Amino acid sequence: LGIKEQLPPYLADNLQPNDLITGVAFASGGSGYDPLTSTLSTARSSAEQLELFHDYKKKLVPLRRHEYDLPSPSYMDFLVSSAINFTTTLSDMGAKKIGIVGAPPLGCCPSQITLGGSPSRECEPSRNQASLLFNSKISKEIDRLNAERNGYGLKFVYIDIYYNLLDLIQNPDFYGFKEVNEGCCGSTVLSAAIFIAYHNACPNAIDYIFWDGFHPTEKAYSIVVDKLIQQNRKYLV
Repeated sequence: LGIKEQLPPYLADNLQPNDLITGVAFASGGSGYDPLTSTLSTARSSAEQLELFHDYKKKLVPLRRHEYDLPSPSYMDFLVSSAINFTTTLSDMGAKKIGIVGAPPLGCCPSQITLGGSPSRECEPSRNQASLLFNSKISKEIDRLNAERNGYGLKFVYIDIYYNLLDLIQNPDFYGFKEVNEGCCGSTVLSAAIFIAYHNACPNAIDYIFWDGFHPTEKAYSIVVDKLIQQNRKYLV
């Protein structure tokens, strides 16, 4: 199973990203079910150990692969339903104008390119297909919301980030970028989580479209957001 013979403690200062995948230990010597037991030995209580395990699970960036396969329509339906439920709840609480940002070209994120294993570091097509499927479905749902709630002074707007970010990726020279498929602070899933603290930022961040495995840099965001505002101001103002 790839589990190490000796597991490093989860709170070790020198813990590496791969250690999360192959097992870590949460035990604290001298602990017990009674919280007072741990105070006598300056250990972490069993409840605190569970909190650490909960934190660990979040850092693994769990995907629902045991329930769905991307780009499964059923998974997209699940995501869209969750997003629309969130939006309608927000509307019921008094929001009048709501912009719903679609999914970016996920397959072009450095972490997803790494997972895809393309030797030439090309965008991973199935993940981009999943983004497009999600965007198509949620755009239709937003149209439905506008038709249903039009008489109540409400406005729902689909905001397309997919093609705006893809434009930067496909035309980097035009926007002054040099690095398209690598992250300034790393190009893996874990480099976008807690372990970004262990990466030194590149000295020339303005040359990069991506800051880490998922997120664009400040320069890239600035360009994309300016476009989104120009394209959607008339719908939301």
